Amino acid sequence: MTLQTTHSDTTVNGVRVLGAPVPGQDRVLTRDALEFLATLHRAMEPRRQELMELRTERRRAIAEGEPLDFRPATRTVREDASWRVAPLAPGLRDRRVEITGPVDRKMTINAMNSGAKCWLADFEDSSTPSWENVIAGQVNLHDAIRRTISLTTAEGKEYKLGGVQLVDRPTIIVRPRGLHLMEDRILVDGAPVSGALADFALYFFHNARELLRRGRGPYFYLPKTESHLEARWWNCVFVRAQDLLEIPQGTIRATVLIETITAAFEMDEILYQLRNHAAGLNAGRWDYIFSIIKTFRERGEDFVLPDRSEVTMTQPMMRAYTELLVHTCHRRGASAIGGMAAQIPNRRDPEANAAALDKVRADKTREAEDGFDGSWVAHPDLVPVAMEVFDDVLKDAQNQIRSRKRDDVVPDAAALVDVKATTGSITEQGLRMNIEVGIRYVESWLRGNGAAAIHNLMEDAATAEISRSQIWQWIHAGSSARLADGGERTVTREWVEQLTEEEFGRIERSEGDRFDDAREIFTEVALAEEFPDFLTLPAYERFLSAAARRRAGSFADAA
Repeated sequence: MTLQTTHSDTTVNGVRVLGAPVPGQDRVLTRDALEFLATLHRAMEPRRQELMELRTERRRAIAEGEPLDFRPATRTVREDASWRVAPLAPGLRDRRVEITGPVDRKMTINAMNSGAKCWLADFEDSSTPSWENVIAGQVNLHDAIRRTISLTTAEGKEYKLGGVQLVDRPTIIVRPRGLHLMEDRILVDGAPVSGALADFALYFFHNARELLRRGRGPYFYLPKTESHLEARWWNCVFVRAQDLLEIPQGTIRATVLIETITAAFEMDEILYQLRNHAAGLNAGRWDYIFSIIKTFRERGEDFVLPDRSEVTMTQPMMRAYTELLVHTCHRRGASAIGGMAAQIPNRRDPEANAAALDKVRADKTREAEDGFDGSWVAHPDLVPVAMEVFDDVLKDAQNQIRSRKRDDVVPDAAALVDVKATTGSITEQGLRMNIEVGIRYVESWLRGNGAAAIHNLMEDAATAEISRSQIWQWIHAGSSARLADGGERTVTREWVEQLTEEEFGRIERSEGDRFDDAREIFTEVALAEEFPDFLTLPAYERFLSAAARRRAGSFADAA
C-alpha cells in the first residue's frame, strides 16, 4: 500500500511526507517502507544527535590545543593482530576500478554499461538532495537491479542496458548522505529524519532480497565519518535493519570513506566496529584536506596549506595517510580503495586529452604500486585506462590484500598532521580558481545538478568545500598566508571581494540561472567570521526555500 501525498500532505502512523508528489514516489514511499524507516529513526535518531554533539565537542577541544593522536582507550584494538573483518562478499572481491556518479537515470545506465567492477551510486556529494533526485535515485536503482531501466531523451536518444547479466555488471555500492544532513520532507512524529537513514532504509527495504536473489547484496559507502563511534552507530543500524526484514546478519557490507582527519587516527577502530559488515576503507583528497583546514582552523601558521592544486597525494602528510590506510586494511582482510580521477576526456582536443590520460595513468599506477586494491574514476572513458594499470599489477589476483601487507608502514601520528612539510605556494591564480570554481559549482548544485563539469573535471560538493575553506583559511592566517610573488601581499577579505567581483563578471549568464544565489552563498561561507561546518547546509536551506515558494505558487494556481 502506498502513502499518497498531495499539496496538503498526509500523516499515517506518525510518518508525514511533505510537498507535492513527484514521479515514482508511489513506488518508493510505500506504507511498509515508511514504517520501516520510522522504526529505524525512532531507535537510532537520539544517538545520532549525541554523535553530532560529540563532533562539536571534539573540534572545540582540538581548537583549544588538544593534540590529535591515536586514542589510548582503544590501544588494544589496534595492537591485537588476531581480528579480521568478515570475508569479502560476492561482487566485492575484485574492485580494481569503480566508477562514481549521481543516481540520475542516464548516469545509472552508463555506469552499469561502463565495464567497471563497481559503481558508487551517489546520493551524497555528487547529488543535489532535491525531492525529485532523492525519489528518482531510488527508482533508478530499483529498475537497474531488475534490468528494467531505459531512457529516451527529449531529443530521441535511447539509453538501455547491454546484454550481460547483473553478476557481470558493476557491483552497486550506494553512498547515502552524511550523518549531518537531514531529510526535511519526511517527518516522523513531527521531526525530520536523517538523510543518511532515509537513503539507506529506502534502498535496503526495496532491494535487499532482490540483490541476494541475484548473487549480490546491499552494499554501502559511508561518508564523512569522524570516529569509530559513528561506525558503531551504523553497525547498530545494519543489525536492526537485517533483523526487521529477516535478512541474515552480515549481509550488508560497508566501505568507509576516510575523508576526515579524525577518522584517519581511528581506521582500525572503525573496521573493528563494523567488522561483521566491513568491506574496506577509501582514501580521498578534497574532503580530507577540507577536514584538516576545518579541524585546525584556529591553530595558526602550522596548518596553512598552499593552492589546492599543489596538495597532491604525493605530499608527505597525504602519503602518510594513504600508506597507513593500505596497511590497516590489508592487516584486517579489508579492501583499500584509492581516490578519484576526475578528468573528463576531451575528444575535440587530442593533445589535451592525451595529457589528461597520462595524469590518470600515473596516479593509478602510484596507487596500484602502493598496494591499493582499486580506485575511482568519474567518467566511463577512464575505465579502460585505470583497468589496464591495475591489470598489470594484479595479474590473475582479484586484489592485493594477501600479497601487499605493507608491513613496512609504521603508524606515525605526527606525520599525519605534518602540514608544514607540504610544499607549494599560495598564488593569485589559485585564489581566483577557488572563487570561480566554487561559484560555478554552487550554481549547478542549486539547479539540481550535484556533478558539474568545470574545466574538463567532474566536480562535486567536495570541490566547493575545499575552495571556500582555503579562502577562509588564507584570510584568517594573515602574514602566514603570503602570496608567492616575493612581496608582503596577503589574502584579505577586501581583496577577495574585489576578485569575486571580477571573476563573477566573467561568467556568462543565461535566463533562469542561479549565479546570484550561488555567489551569495559561496561568499557567505568563505568570508564568514566563524567557519561554517558545511557549505551544503546553507545551500540546502536556500534550496528548500525556493522549492517551498514553487509549491506555494503551484498550489495557488491549482486553487
